[in-house]
Amino acid sequence: MSRLKTALFGTLAIAALSASAQAAPIKIGMTFQELNNPYFVTMQKALRDAAATIGATVVVTDAHHDVSKQISDVEDMLQQHINILLVNPTDTAGIQSAVTAAHNAGVVVVAVDANASGPVDAFVGSKNYDAGVMSCTYLAKAIGGSGSVAVLDGIAVVPILERVRGCKDGLSKFPNIKIVDTQNGKQERDVALTVTENMIQAHPDLKGIFSVNDGGSMGVLSAIESSGKDIKLTSVDGAPEAVAAIAKPGSKFIETSAQFPGDMVRIGLGLALADYWGAGNTVPKNVPIDVKLVDAEAAKTFHW
Repeated sequence: MSRLKTALFGTLAIAALSASAQAAPIKIGMTFQELNNPYFVTMQKALRDAAATIGATVVVTDAHHDVSKQISDVEDMLQQHINILLVNPTDTAGIQSAVTAAHNAGVVVVAVDANASGPVDAFVGSKNYDAGVMSCTYLAKAIGGSGSVAVLDGIAVVPILERVRGCKDGLSKFPNIKIVDTQNGKQERDVALTVTENMIQAHPDLKGIFSVNDGGSMGVLSAIESSGKDIKLTSVDGAPEAVAAIAKPGSKFIETSAQFPGDMVRIGLGLALADYWGAGNTVPKNVPIDVKLVDAEAAKTFHW
């Protein structure tokens, strides 16, 4: 689904169904794996803006990448009698009990960005495998199709796993490129900085690095710049700070496969509202969202 179609679907779903809203305001709960990330901050703002158009109230929680806290957060939201639960799981399998509890309470459950185990009514997320292929193919071409590269991994949720799988498949098309290291940067700037410094020291001939997200990539970029080496960097997300770094002349950060967090949550809410208002049989169970290649040229105009 193209970004235009995605945005249009979400807008129409909310606009068309809002007329059916009951007098009592709908209560929407959304649990995020984290909110210390511009990607999820953008998503939260889009959710609140969309909910305001139908007079709905919103309850938001931050799991801080702790699945036990996320389960507890969902239980608290159920006590507040939410009608819709949008779940951005920090652990796809670990969140199942909370999803089941919400389903059993008659709450519509839609997973956003990362899918969740259990009776989820719908899932909307980026084409993360495509993002990995896109970024690592771009990286391979940028280093001339030959040399040593490293992968900065992250937490074990499906989107991250799919990005890494896509990256490896993309690089496999270039027989003269070798993945010499894969480390977990935990998608955090400070951790990624330290991990990258160690990788550069261990592999002095490193030519490229793929990072699974832009937040971690900013730490990677700092490590590359401090090393003085010509190491190219690609990533996934399209975060404003990353896009600005890519746009700088001579930057080692050369590409990010951009997602569209605002569109994603609007679609998720649209699916949930359709189900809540009785159109569940017509709601797609899986809505994949295209990603966009953002290099130095595209970075001049791209924004979430």
